[in-house]
Amino acid sequence: MKGRKKLTTGGLKMRRNYVLRPEVRIHSDERALCGYAAAVEVVKASLSKVDKAEGPVVLVVECYPGTRIDEVRSGLIDPLAPSLAIFADDYAQTTERVQERISDHITDDRVFGVMSHYTIDQFYDEDQVKAAREKVGDAEGLVVVYGFGTTVLCEPDVIVYSSITRWEAQLRYRAGARNWKCNNADEESLRKFKRGYFFEWRMADRQKRALSDRIDFLMDTVEAGNPHMVSGAGWRRALGQVAHQPFRMVPYFDASVWGGHWMQERFGLDPEAPNYGWSFDGVPEENSVILDFNGVGVEVPAQDVVSSNPEALLGARVHSRFGTDFPIRFDYLDTMGGGNLSLQVHSLTEYIQDRFGMAYTQDESYYILDSTDESCVYLGVKTGVEKDDLVDALSRAAEGGYRFPDEEFVNRSPVKKHDHVHIPAGTIHCGGAGTVILEISATPYIFTFKLWDWGRVGLDGKPRPIHIGHGAPNIRMDRDTECVNERLIDRADAPHEDLSTEPGVRVERTGLDEVEFIETRRYWFRESATLESFGSVNELNLIEGEAAVVESLDGSFDPLEVHYGETFIVPESVGSYRIRNIGDADGEIAVIQAFVRS
Repeated sequence: MKGRKKLTTGGLKMRRNYVLRPEVRIHSDERALCGYAAAVEVVKASLSKVDKAEGPVVLVVECYPGTRIDEVRSGLIDPLAPSLAIFADDYAQTTERVQERISDHITDDRVFGVMSHYTIDQFYDEDQVKAAREKVGDAEGLVVVYGFGTTVLCEPDVIVYSSITRWEAQLRYRAGARNWKCNNADEESLRKFKRGYFFEWRMADRQKRALSDRIDFLMDTVEAGNPHMVSGAGWRRALGQVAHQPFRMVPYFDASVWGGHWMQERFGLDPEAPNYGWSFDGVPEENSVILDFNGVGVEVPAQDVVSSNPEALLGARVHSRFGTDFPIRFDYLDTMGGGNLSLQVHSLTEYIQDRFGMAYTQDESYYILDSTDESCVYLGVKTGVEKDDLVDALSRAAEGGYRFPDEEFVNRSPVKKHDHVHIPAGTIHCGGAGTVILEISATPYIFTFKLWDWGRVGLDGKPRPIHIGHGAPNIRMDRDTECVNERLIDRADAPHEDLSTEPGVRVERTGLDEVEFIETRRYWFRESATLESFGSVNELNLIEGEAAVVESLDGSFDPLEVHYGETFIVPESVGSYRIRNIGDADGEIAVIQAFVRS
């Protein structure tokens, strides 16, 4: 790697078998297809079977916001030679009216908005809907309605759904794509993401759920110019299969101002990238799943699995509590060869409910996956600190020209590999340099109030957002030095109660804190261990060892091979399952398991 020393941390052997594009093999004779030419032929055949006594045959192509509309138009719609093609956006409310209407949800803040509950039909006026319906009704032959909100304007005979993933949408924002009904091509991607998160993705997901049982063809349009299409029935059956077996999602990685190089080397990422500071490898709302239909992969948002089969995936108890929110999140924070994370605090429950419309907050933890002699976390306020003094110092630092004296206000605690740091909401915290953190937390991941960022600017050269106004009311001053030492750091070398009843298996409860709803357990074994789902979806990571296989006790699902550092999900419907060591013949391996407490 140019200009950078190789990492030599933790005595860890170099492991590069991390799978960057995992797939789920679908048990079906269904064949997906690739390319617009093949898609056109399949859709033509479906349209030819529509039996109508009168009126036009109506095809709708419903597009998730961020779809390359011009590509879909030229690749799929134009070759069908419709007598009439209607772009739904042309009949929606004006850009100016939409902006005015949602301004209280989008807000002027660079990061935070308010969760919206809009549905797409609310942005189509009655007279425009009537005009579109009359135009469709008066046409002959084939009519195509395409864009976002198509079924508001017509009653379709055939539905094609153009799907993209959240990460792909974000990459398109960075490349200059606009949000729906917004002339913001040159706006910073941070604000584009905010608009997607608080407004259009919520609305688009509601539209997708409303149409899910009626979709005739699901078209994955992530790859430019080369869609992968499968029948709607095949897509629905595949989601049902995934909800009854262990699976991995497709991770994604990104640079950051504090980013390190551990993932870059251990996971075989682009060696020319400046760094990889973070990764999502366990967030269905953000990650995707690749469905392998006899050799053709169809990439869909992992949230499709949650929305379509919530009880099988989450379990009845978790579903009743969280709905179709997947409540557990795993992600990576890599500061190995980088810098400190920003000093931050997460919202208290009442604050996030009142200010942002979220049902629950981001209690979290840092599992230390690898460390150096200098690894540390900043955690909790020092005993005796006055809140007014703390907030005053943070505010002065935010104005510039003054370094926040963290050593006076915040505890700095050394950490080692396999320590587990608990961070209930309201606890001031951040990870230090030279550390690899597997973050295990509740899912509302956007509500991080930065308090101090060590005087840095973002990768875009702009000052990173600081939110002391939000952060200060949420700092719990009772999370002090004594609390940190007594409650919040689970040391790997401290005595642990062994919860296992299985010979050769050691099970340690590592947390989380008593106020958090996530339970975590660490399993050490040489050969195999049998795990229970505990009535909840399980999220796990192979935290020690080369490779393991997740097996069914009754042959009800295919074995899933996992490698060091990979996150995987086991649906509640699986019940009991076995994890068997296949990589370290003479050594112990370990997995960490997270589930929702009873």
